[in-house]
Amino acid sequence: MAKPLDLEEQEQLDELKHFWKQYGDLITWVLIAVLGAFAAWNGYQYWQRSQAAQAAVMYDEIERAAQSGDSARIDRALADLKDRFGGTTYASQAGLLAARAYYDKGNLEASSSALKWVAEKASEEGYQAVAKLRLAGLLLEKKAYGEALQQVSSSFPKDFVALAADRRGDILAAQGKKAEARAEYEKAYKEIDEHAEYRRLVEFKLNALGADPAAGQGKPASDALTAGVKP
Repeated sequence: MAKPLDLEEQEQLDELKHFWKQYGDLITWVLIAVLGAFAAWNGYQYWQRSQAAQAAVMYDEIERAAQSGDSARIDRALADLKDRFGGTTYASQAGLLAARAYYDKGNLEASSSALKWVAEKASEEGYQAVAKLRLAGLLLEKKAYGEALQQVSSSFPKDFVALAADRRGDILAAQGKKAEARAEYEKAYKEIDEHAEYRRLVEFKLNALGADPAAGQGKPASDALTAGVKP
């Protein structure tokens, strides 16, 4: 037989009933919201893993097609990957891989298209930067200097600032704009770590324009440029 509650316990029970009557609905809805959010988060994580797994399979398909040089197969797989999993990292990687495969086949238009897609749609700015740099190089080969310069004139992540400046220098040098090219090469030279091999290449380009960055921080090594004479 249940023991009857004493006065103090009865008061505590009454207080609990009063509290639950006043705040019970609110607590219930808060718990539902929290549990719902937790379930949604778990569902989203599962969805992301599923998307990544499927995108990885399609990336492998593009990689095999690229190795075999099957452009039609690359076309189909890349279009499907962009349509279904365009927001994944695999899509960006696949776009860059396809662009290289198209380029090796001499299909510059398809290569440009793939690079433009990555530059505009990649979910990570690093992939966007790589695509812009490669696209600028391709446009430079086609002597589309204005378009090439446009690709590397926007802001870049810190790790790509020097590469963008170097590519701008290449474009300007190809246009015969030596002073502007030298200024861009100087920017690149200052940004690159002094122990990096790439810095030597930029130094070589500056030397070709009559500047010695190692000796004078990019100041002209001779009066050839200021006199308007080719070095």
